[in-house]
Order: sequence, then structure tokens, then C-alpha cells
Amino acid sequence: MIALRSVLFNTIFYANLIIRMIVLSPYYFLAPRLTAYAIPKNWARSNHWLMRVIVGTTFEIEGLENLPDGSYILAPKHQSFWDTYALLPWLKDPVYILKRELMWIPLFGWYAKKQRVIPVDRGARGKVMVEVLKRTKQELSTGRQLIIYPEGTRRPPGAEPVYKYGIARMYRDLAIPVVPIVMHPGLFWPRRSIRRYPGHFKVRILPPILPGMDPDAFFARLIEVSERASDELLLETVEANPHLPLPPTAVERLAELRKLKAATA
Repeated sequence: MIALRSVLFNTIFYANLIIRMIVLSPYYFLAPRLTAYAIPKNWARSNHWLMRVIVGTTFEIEGLENLPDGSYILAPKHQSFWDTYALLPWLKDPVYILKRELMWIPLFGWYAKKQRVIPVDRGARGKVMVEVLKRTKQELSTGRQLIIYPEGTRRPPGAEPVYKYGIARMYRDLAIPVVPIVMHPGLFWPRRSIRRYPGHFKVRILPPILPGMDPDAFFARLIEVSERASDELLLETVEANPHLPLPPTAVERLAELRKLKAATA
């Protein structure tokens, strides 16, 4: 049944994406940018509905009150394609820094360009990164929210964290709050898999880290608060969904956490 529901969901998910981009293109490209943003927001909402109705996966968000007014950096854990769009309905005007190759995808790249995303060559250095920072400051000056995945790429649940120092440089140069977010959608929508699993999980928005810290101290703080909260949420999620097939990384990390919990009890 899970395999059948997964195939059905994946088919409708991608059809929903392609059909919306084609049919709504005239309105999207003629409308003002912020007005056009309603289209990706509603697309995200429709995906949440599809996950709930077809797969049986639901979620809740904790900590929306931790989102500051104005500009800030959103720093989510990244496990799944799900978390690239999931929070759009709750964000006023987000901007992504993404690899430039994505801009070459027909329709998607055009939609992204309309929202003034910031493409970057992952191997870029020097003047290119200076230009990226300049573009970022321009976008944030209008009150937008910058989304950065601190680990750079998707990581399986429970995997050893590999944070990139780039977010510390952004924190220093932009001087705005950074809001860590932890979640485990990778247990329900695994990377490199067509399977989707039913259940319920939480997205936890943590209190913002205010500007003004030394970049190294900030970087250590971000890792510490994110990983501690991520471990707590991993235990909660697995206990609430005992049916889930767990990746080896989650099994190993859960064993470590339970051993530590027993030792300190």
C-alpha cells in the first residue's frame, strides 16, 4: 500500500508542479513580483494537502513566534525536497541563494528569476562572492528573509552534521538575526527514494541568534543549539512514529542518544 500511495503521490506531485507552471505563467510573469509570490505559496499548500490525503503525512509548526519582523536569515536543517518549499506559506518574502545550474531548468529557472533569487557557483571565490553578498544586501534592504541551509546539501536523519562556515560570514556581514530550524522530513520523504511514509512530525523554529557575536562564537552556537534540538526532535519523532523504517544514520544516532539518556538518568 505504501508503494502504491508513493507512486500516486509522486505522479500527482510533479504533474501539479508542471501544470501550474504552464497554466499560470501568463499571470505569474505579468503580475508584480510580490503578487506573483502567491502562486508558489499556494503550490506549497497544495503539496501539503496531497501529502495528507494520499500518503497520510501531516506536520505541525512550533515556534512561529520566534520569526522576527523584517529581515533575518532562516537556517533550516536540510534532509528532503520537502523542506525546500514547505515553509513558503508562512514566510512574507523569502529569497534563496541557490546553485546557478538550477537557473538553467526551463520554467523553474524563469520562475526563480522572477522572485530575484541569488544564483551562485558553489566553487566561486573572491569577486564573485563579493557580488553575491552585494546582491544579498540589496534584497534584504527591502525586508526580505534569506534562506540558507547551513550544511549546504541534504543530509539523512541522524547523520553527523557538516556545517559550512559561509553562514558565519553572512551573519557577520549582514548583521541580522539568524533563526535555526530543526525537523525530520527525511524520515517521511527520504532523499534518493520514491517512497513516502505516513505519520506526523514537527517543524521546530528556535529562538533567533541576535547579531553582534564573534563569527566563530556564532558558528559554534548555531551548531550547538541546532544539533541539540535536532536530537531531541529525532527521539520525539521516532517515538511518535514507531512504524517508520529508519535509515542507518538514524538508527546509529538513536542508539547513542538512548545510551546517553540512560547514563544520565
